[in-house]
Amino acid sequence: MSDLYPMMQDMGRRARAAADALRATTPDARTEALRRLAEGLRAAETDILAANARDVARARDGGLSEALIDRLALTPARVEGMAAAVAAIAAQPDPIGAEMARWTPANGLDIARIRTPIGVLAVIYESRPNVTADAAALCLRSGNAAILRCGSDCLDSSRTIAAVVARATAEAGLPADAIQLVPVPDREAVGALLSGLNGAIDLIIPRGGKSLVARVQAEAKAPVLGHLEGLCHTYLDAAADLDVARRVTLNAKMRRVSVCGATETLLVDRAAADRLLPAVAADLTAAGCELRGDAEARALVPAMTAASEADWTAEYLAPILSVRVVDGVGGAVDHIRRYGSGHTEAIVTADETAAERFAEGVDSAIVLINASTQFADGGEFGFGGEIGISTSKLHARGPVGAEQLTTYKYVVRGEGQTRP
Repeated sequence: MSDLYPMMQDMGRRARAAADALRATTPDARTEALRRLAEGLRAAETDILAANARDVARARDGGLSEALIDRLALTPARVEGMAAAVAAIAAQPDPIGAEMARWTPANGLDIARIRTPIGVLAVIYESRPNVTADAAALCLRSGNAAILRCGSDCLDSSRTIAAVVARATAEAGLPADAIQLVPVPDREAVGALLSGLNGAIDLIIPRGGKSLVARVQAEAKAPVLGHLEGLCHTYLDAAADLDVARRVTLNAKMRRVSVCGATETLLVDRAAADRLLPAVAADLTAAGCELRGDAEARALVPAMTAASEADWTAEYLAPILSVRVVDGVGGAVDHIRRYGSGHTEAIVTADETAAERFAEGVDSAIVLINASTQFADGGEFGFGGEIGISTSKLHARGPVGAEQLTTYKYVVRGEGQTRP
């Protein structure tokens, strides 16, 4: 790390100075930067796609799985999606300085709780170049400086996107170092960020596989906003409408198998498994999904292969689904408590009581009722974009948008009071 560490320390110092300068910028200036960024992404589509093609070619040559290549690959539609997400973030109310609450206790003090930026964020991510744009936009909207460290497989794409970010911030008069991308693929850069860069970093956000998140949580010298794997479940209750169950389950698994909101385990109520499972399984199989079931599931759908204990904890990110027959809502909740990652779970049912029991019993960041787990996305929540889905229980949980990247302080106004 002898050569890399001084560069990273310098990035930390510049990010800290930029964070201080960002606090003095106006909401209008931050909005202008975001508008220019959205326009710049559209204008740079050809350059972004060319850089991404180089990343994808190297990834294929290196043997990266097709599921991960899908996360890496950009298309004109995905570039437009990035730009649209930035434009949506630009249209959101600026959270900085917003008054969250205000009251006057018996001592006569006027106490206000005010949103403020966190400061400097280190965002460490893999395979997804769109995170470069999302993270930059959300940090600018929330008044935070950021150091972004992408995976080596999307470095060309991210460099091109980061250049667009730099132009947009400069044109809007924001600090030049507000958003910095680590320009080299060295893995040691992650270790440098985890050190906290001598206190420059206020929060580390990992977005990637289980091994990356585990390393960050084990080694970080700064607070971490956790994003564990998306081991998502869909539970088909005895009162589920068959057509809804078929539609929701197929979408939850097969819309995009490589996203963290994809369902990885299907749970089916024993009381209606013979009514629900064969048709749902036929849809999934026809769409190219491999099914791995327990003994009861395989008795109803003999073409399934046998599930192993490891399947219940697998985030496949591929067209593979584990299937288990359970004893009602209680059985589904017990399975999720034992094997889940706290990300996203869904129930399909026409029974409101069963739905509420499931929603109360499951302790995950997102619980859906009669809707696909693939709605686990900040854009779908109206946040414009997200920096990840937090499975932490402190500070922020679920989709992390601009508001979730703020903290607060108390401003207390008095009239000469002294404490007796």
